[in-house]
Amino acid sequence: MEIQLNGETRQLSSALLADLIAELNLSQQAIAVAVNRQIIPKSQWGVHQLREQDNVDVVRAIGGG
Repeated sequence: MEIQLNGETRQLSSALLADLIAELNLSQQAIAVAVNRQIIPKSQWGVHQLREQDNVDVVRAIGGG
């Protein structure tokens, strides 16, 4: 399956959003995820199914001062 991840084409072997996050090694990071411009709560990552050509944006939280 092919999606757009932060503007770049990416091939996936699993359709679960949680699997994508794990593949990116971001499971323990403070991140926000949007699929087709809709924020997906972390509690839904394990059940949210990605679809062909979904547009996924992953944003890391950065502290500052």
